[in-house]
Amino acid sequence: MVNETSGWFARLDSTCQDREQQIGIWIEAWEKSVIDDVPISTGLPNNWPSLPAGLLSDPGIVLDQLVSRNEAEKDGRSVKGVTIMPAKFADMILADEFKNTNKIKKRQPLATISLDALPPGFRAYAEQMNDEVKKESDISSETYEVSDNETKTGIPIPFADPAVGAGIFPERMFRIHSERCEDLNPKQQKEDTKRLLNGLQLMDSSMMSVNITRKRLLIVLIKLGLVSPGIETDGQISRLMAKNILEKNVVCDDLLRGEWPWNDEPILLVSKPPWVRIKDKFRNEENGSELRKEMSNELKIISGKDGVLRFSALRGNVNLYRLYVERALQIAKKDGKVTMVVPDSLLREKSSIPLRKILVSKNRWESAWSFSDSQKIFPGISQGVLVIGVIVGGRTEVLTSFGPLELSDLSNNGLSSKAPFLELERGPWSTWTDASWAVPKMPRDTYERNLSLKAINDLADQPRLCEEDCWLNQSGKSIRVRVGEIDQSNNFNIINWQFENTGVPLIRSNHFKLDGNKVIIDHPAFDDDYDQESMQTHQSMWVGDVKSNEIPRIACQAVVNSSLKRRLLWSVVPKNCVLGNSVNYLQIPKETCNVLKEEFGSLYEGLNTIVNHLNSESLNTWSKVWAANNNVNNYEIAGLPFPTPKIVSSLSFKGNKRDV
Repeated sequence: MVNETSGWFARLDSTCQDREQQIGIWIEAWEKSVIDDVPISTGLPNNWPSLPAGLLSDPGIVLDQLVSRNEAEKDGRSVKGVTIMPAKFADMILADEFKNTNKIKKRQPLATISLDALPPGFRAYAEQMNDEVKKESDISSETYEVSDNETKTGIPIPFADPAVGAGIFPERMFRIHSERCEDLNPKQQKEDTKRLLNGLQLMDSSMMSVNITRKRLLIVLIKLGLVSPGIETDGQISRLMAKNILEKNVVCDDLLRGEWPWNDEPILLVSKPPWVRIKDKFRNEENGSELRKEMSNELKIISGKDGVLRFSALRGNVNLYRLYVERALQIAKKDGKVTMVVPDSLLREKSSIPLRKILVSKNRWESAWSFSDSQKIFPGISQGVLVIGVIVGGRTEVLTSFGPLELSDLSNNGLSSKAPFLELERGPWSTWTDASWAVPKMPRDTYERNLSLKAINDLADQPRLCEEDCWLNQSGKSIRVRVGEIDQSNNFNIINWQFENTGVPLIRSNHFKLDGNKVIIDHPAFDDDYDQESMQTHQSMWVGDVKSNEIPRIACQAVVNSSLKRRLLWSVVPKNCVLGNSVNYLQIPKETCNVLKEEFGSLYEGLNTIVNHLNSESLNTWSKVWAANNNVNNYEIAGLPFPTPKIVSSLSFKGNKRDV
């Protein structure tokens, strides 16, 4: 189905290259189909490709895709990698948000009993009670329990989406509202819909997206019977009134650099912010470099009314979604709810530590739904998806982390009660992560989850590999993690494609191989009977200039082979070899090398002792649980717990602050 629909968009591009024109034609055809009750295809140009079945059911899917493709092209990104929010996924998120809201709680009639069945002494009292109930019923025969911050259909207001895009979340919210209106009379439906529209706070930095959202929501409201195509009716708002309200409450502004334009703070904010780095913005603009620099500089210095810098999550290679999350927590009402769809990498990557600290220390981070990339929540991209639910203000005492989730864990009522979860209590959680508040990636299988929890508990309080009190530290300096010295992509022309007995052996990530329970370097330089046609033979020799490496090194593949159950593959690389940049290695102080040589007879044997320890099941489990992505990052290795191996427990290493 994905190939069928993506093929349609490709054919459309060849027919109509102007993407804004594509969007305009589509939305006009959608409106015509709703007003005239005809198929949407009747409003499309004759030269447009025929719509596949997968795109006929919901015109909003096509609109979302067209808008996303247009935005990607403006930024200079590939249109093949655009992400749109699947309607069903948006429905599940909203259903979970609204499952505990007041869904039209009518006053229920009291149970009745015949007065003749009561003892004589109670009859007069019962008759008096009946009269009082009847009078109250006559006064408010249609009384509903409704909160000041909630519609009669249970939608919290103000309802905000500060990165509304093409309007997927408010559209799906209208559908829920429409279903719940079935219990209302026409007058109540009309007033409640008007109240809901006035409670919208929708924003986007693109004027085109704002205009599209206004039109889309108006079309959907007419389709649902909440808005009349013409004048007002008993149960419907007039089209003109709805249009005026939407123009007031769907606005163009920049959430990150501008001020929140509404006086009331949102009670519920649901959004999928842009997943794009600042350096990937404006690539197709003539002055794109200047625009990126201007945006970055402004975000760094912008402050709130109190003079405090607006963003503390502005670190490193900034992805805009982090700033949207931080800003959403600033604009939402205290004790209000912020629910955002973000990359799963937020849970563990180092660059998201400042944001996680905000979520935990200044707010109540209640839930995290984690879907791996294999679930393909967003078709066309390999990216894990995370839905975070945060109550604004206070501090987090317990986070409920749901995952790894599958699509089968979602239902029409939101998240299934049988979905796997882990409750992270503040105290142990802080110890596990050194207060970085990373969230472990737990296996789905119960037995494997228990093994992972045991590994975490056993290793969490151990010294880290690159800390001063690690037993490998003999010089007063921490162990360093380095990347291989050969940049394979930039030096492609001086790497031998076929193995020859010239040059220096080049060790790359795919030369690390698991042989039974042992990790070996599978390289033609170390095996006379090597298959010359194997993948490891290609690009295996370095013929350029290189500084001589006269001692063996401990190295690890930096790119994970997903077909292996293991994440870490450590081995000792012989001397006089060079390492590609797909390999990480440990820079061990000379003082430590001397001690290892003395205790084990040779440096090579001493390093092998450390390697065996690094390849232990417990450390591999730890690495898988805290992995941020499919690469073994330097900071991940530096943070590995490194207890003293039993084989060296009798040694008295210098500088070790713990007994060994």
